Amino acid sequence: MTRGTEGHAWGARRGLGRRFVVLALATAFALVLGGAVAGSADAASVCAGRPKKTVKFATGELRVYKSRAYACATAVARPGKRRPMSVTIQPRGGHPVTDRGRYTERAGPVTVHALNRCVRVSGTVDGKGGSTSWILC
Repeated sequence: MTRGTEGHAWGARRGLGRRFVVLALATAFALVLGGAVAGSADAASVCAGRPKKTVKFATGELRVYKSRAYACATAVARPGKRRPMSVTIQPRGGHPVTDRGRYTERAGPVTVHALNRCVRVSGTVDGKGGSTSWILC
């Protein structure tokens, strides 16, 4: 065997070893994340950003999220039959954004640009609802 062939064979083995380690780490990472996410209902939020406020009411709850430049809201109820739901978010000095319809679980998400702006949010499920004053100021 020439020296070039030995180097090639050794390099191929080492490349396979690296691929195996990367594959093993990726699999372990996916299992850890999958285990943490699979059991949590809130882990798969439809809004970007962090949860900032939750307003509970008789038939559901209103959830408000904030990222750096945006605010987002949803009205959430226990899954079931279709029923009237709505959610509205309004930035101070801006127009309200509303999602209204007959849903089984969630109205929204509705998102507005809210960099350095307060917002107010309201939501209803089956005629009962909740709202906030100006928040995230």
